[in-house]
Amino acid sequence: MLWKVLVVLGAVNAALAVGIGAFGAHGLESRLSNRMLETYHTGAQYHMYHSLGLIAIGAVAAYTGGGSALVGWAGWLLFAGIVLFSGSLYVLSLSGISWLGAVTPLGGVAFIAGWICLIIYVLKA
Repeated sequence: MLWKVLVVLGAVNAALAVGIGAFGAHGLESRLSNRMLETYHTGAQYHMYHSLGLIAIGAVAAYTGGGSALVGWAGWLLFAGIVLFSGSLYVLSLSGISWLGAVTPLGGVAFIAGWICLIIYVLKA
């Protein structure tokens, strides 16, 4: 059942986003520059937003029967976006590896593509 996978994946990622965000707020404020702390927090915000998006996509899939590959693509693209976008921002801010800034937009594209897949899926349902 795809909807269950998406809801669980979203809930796990939401829990991770809370922990990662708390670590940033309480454990990194004196260790990172303001710019890198802001970068880290941006990753945590988008992580949470798209975790909730995964849960919502799972709910849409459950409600509509989730028979289309589009709803699956929507969920997997949001998950890929979390890994690429938020993950690259976390690593960039903690390590200073600047080339990771080139990975972040790929995550953003995955987010956008996932939301577009959801739009198409809902309009076709």
